[in-house]
This record gives sequence, C-alpha cells and structure tokens, in this order.
Amino acid sequence: MIRFLRNVFRLLRLAFILARHNALFPLEALKVAPAVVWLARLVSWRRAPGRPGERLARALQQMGPSFIKLGQALSTRADLLGPRVAEDLSALQDHIPPFPGTVARHIIESELGKPLEQIYTSFDDKPVAAASMSQVHFATTPDGREVAVKVLRPHIERDFARDLDMLYWLAELVEFTQPHLRRLRPIASVRAFAEMVRLEIDLRMEAAANQELNENFADDPGYRTPEVDWERTGQRVLTVERIHGIPIDERDALIAAGHDINAVLRKSAEAFFYQVFRDGFFHGDMHGGNAFVDQHGVVIPVDFGIMGRVDQATRRYLAELLIAFLQGDYHAVAEVQFRAGYVPADKSIEVFAQACRSIGEPIFGKASHDISVARLMAQLFRVTEQFEMAVQPELLLLQKTMLMAEGMGVRLNPDVNIWELSQPLIEEWMITNFGPRARIERALKEARLTLERVPRLMEHLEVVAEQRRRAGEREAQARHRRIRITRAEAIAAVALIVAVVALFVR
Repeated sequence: MIRFLRNVFRLLRLAFILARHNALFPLEALKVAPAVVWLARLVSWRRAPGRPGERLARALQQMGPSFIKLGQALSTRADLLGPRVAEDLSALQDHIPPFPGTVARHIIESELGKPLEQIYTSFDDKPVAAASMSQVHFATTPDGREVAVKVLRPHIERDFARDLDMLYWLAELVEFTQPHLRRLRPIASVRAFAEMVRLEIDLRMEAAANQELNENFADDPGYRTPEVDWERTGQRVLTVERIHGIPIDERDALIAAGHDINAVLRKSAEAFFYQVFRDGFFHGDMHGGNAFVDQHGVVIPVDFGIMGRVDQATRRYLAELLIAFLQGDYHAVAEVQFRAGYVPADKSIEVFAQACRSIGEPIFGKASHDISVARLMAQLFRVTEQFEMAVQPELLLLQKTMLMAEGMGVRLNPDVNIWELSQPLIEEWMITNFGPRARIERALKEARLTLERVPRLMEHLEVVAEQRRRAGEREAQARHRRIRITRAEAIAAVALIVAVVALFVR
C-alpha cells in the first residue's frame, strides 16, 4: 500500500508536468490511471506549441535525468508512441544545467581518497559538457598528461532507483489491465532499461567497456578508444585521455581539415559491422558528438556508458536478415523470422514475405537521403502488430544504434547507403562463420571436446557407481537394523503380555 500511494503521488506530479506541455497522450494511451490523467488535465491544462513528440520531449527534459534517458529509449519504440513521436524523441538532448565545480571536486576527493591537488595539477571547474547523469571537466595530471574527467551527478543512484520503481509499477499495471499490450513486453522493456542505467551509473564499467572495445580493435590502426587512467578512476569518477579532433558529423570541418569523407564513412561503417557481427559488443550511443576524427584520420569514439551485446545466434539472425533484404529475397527474410521464432508458427509465411517486401522495397537500392526512417518504422511496427510478433527488448538498443549510424552516414555523404557498404563484410563473415568449412571445423571441434570429456565422464560414472554402492550398503544396514529392532519389539511385547497375564492370574 505504501508503494502504491508513493507511486500514485509521483505519477500525479509527473502528469501535471505532462499536462503543462500538453503531452498527456502517452498516459492516455496506456489507460492505467484515467483519474490521474483527468485531474492533471483539469488542473494544469495548457496550450503548448509544437508537434506531440516535441512537446513530450520538453516535458521529459523538465522531469529530470531518468526521464531524459527514458525518452531516448522510447525513441526506438515507434510501436508504443507512433513513428513521428519516436522521431521527435530521438532529438531529445541529454543536456541539463551543470552542477557546481566545487561539488565535482568534493565527489572526486571522496571517491579517490586524496586531495584534488594530488590527483590533478590543474582542474577546470567549468565543465565542457553536462548530461543527465554526469558532466565532464578537463584537467592535467602531475606527469603532464591532458585528461577528461567524468563525474557522476550527486545522488543520481538514489534518484534513478526511485524512478525505476515507479516505471516497474506502471509496467505491471499495463500488463495486468491491458492484455492486448503484453506483446510489447513492458516489464521486460523496463528491466532492460534498468540494466542499462545500472551499468551507466558505475563509471568503472564504462572504463572496462572502453578498454574492451579498444582491445577488439587492437590490430586496426584507423580506429581506437581513449586511454583509461585507472589510477584516477572509481565508481563515480572516470579519467581518460583528452581527445583532440573534429566531431565526426561536422562534414565541412572534416573537408576543410583535408580528410576524405568517403574514407571516414567507410571506416565508420566497417567499425559498426565489426562491433556487431565480429565481436558482439557495440557502442550503443553513437551519435555525432560521441566520435571524433583526429589529424591522422583515425576515428575515436568516446562515452562508453551505453554498450550492447549480441550473442552468436542473434548475430547470425541479423546477418541473414540483412543479406536477404539487400538481395531483395523477401521469402528468405520471412524464413529467417519464422526460424528465429519471432513470428508465430500459425501465420502464413507467404503473406509475411509480402509484408516484408512492402518494408524492403522503399529502402534498399536507394541513396541514404531518399530513405524515410519514419515511414520504415511505421510500416515495420504495423507488420509486427498484424502478425502478433512479440517485441524483442534486447534488440531495441541495436535498432537505435543502427538508426544513429544511418543518420551519421547521411550527414557525411547523403549519396551513399552505409548498409550496402557493409554487405561484402557481412557475406564474408557469414561464409567464415557458417559456411561448409566453418561447419566442418565446428563439428571437429565439438568431436574433440567430446573425446576430451570422455575420461572425465568415465571418472564421473565411477564416482556415481561408488556412491550408489555405498548408498546400497547403508540402506541394507538400515534395513537390517530395522529388522533387529522389529524382532526386539516383538520379544518385548510378548514378555509384557506374559507379565500382565501372570499378574492377572496372581
């Protein structure tokens, strides 16, 4: 009851903010708190300019860090809010006013256990960037290295825990009261969002992700990540090499600096492919401000708070799906979806292939500037609803990243389709990992592992046999004891009867 009342009051406060921006439509669509929505609209009705998605973005911005992150996550869910609203939310800026530099200094000293003067010889109190969860300051280490220092916002863990509790409560209400929305898996979606947030509020995890991505590209001279200063990194503080370069989406500046735009675009497309398909570990927030091109043309991503992982089976599914789309083989597209279990088996594969054609034909074979992502997403999610396809929350981050990669490609060269650039790499990867030779190698490896397990299996069988033999001996001894006890009880009973009879006769 306490949780219910707490969340109702919080929901009412947030509904008032939505009403002031005339953006109550998400709560109205969910139909889980009609009284709250009615009261908020009655008390706080305002006429606000802009499209619904723009008004919702402004309301989420006012609600604070958790809801800015939620809005960015919802930008991938055209199935929930519609394609135009999702597109507007994708422009939601992760920027809120910075907290004072004195507070940042205190957090650093508390986290690293030293006076700031011993950690950095210079520290700029004015942040160069302030986001919903953290802000970044430039500093210099005692050995003269220029570094960027990320510091978490004060009390961010407490605030997120409170907000996530309310989101779980809302998701539970939706699944309980709106059965037709269960295919959207609201609880699983909130769980995926919560996991992403938990990783993002531990900067040691971001440092580890930075280093793992860098190791994955150790043999690639054209792509690297900033060096991590582990000595000056903790849960609430992250120190990395300061990057000097041009943001990757600033086309004119890159051309003025003498960079080959097509080479930068190809490198970015290759890096995205290798992250997703080769490594199964990808940067999940790759907008233009999170990657730089240095003076040598090396692409350097930054900000590794949001990372995604894709297992081998999902990578194969994605590769087969993308190749089938690129080749215009829509029956193969449908077969991939059915084989993966994403489409219920009782649906028609021919009709689904026809629906896939309606998605693919407007996209592939055209330049990026001719592709309408909003129209694509609208058609895609109409198809998922029509065929009762369950939403896969684990793929939402990848979907968002693909949209960001496509947008970056458009800004660099609108006449090039980055997915067509990736097609040869995907086909080569499929042959290497799933072709005849790969299948033979995999079978031989499995056979070798099986043979290696035989001695351990024999040892295990011997141990099991010995345990069963001992268990049998213990059971036999226990049965023998029970027999002896039963005989003793019988003798005692006869003796008692004789004694009683003797007393009676006397």
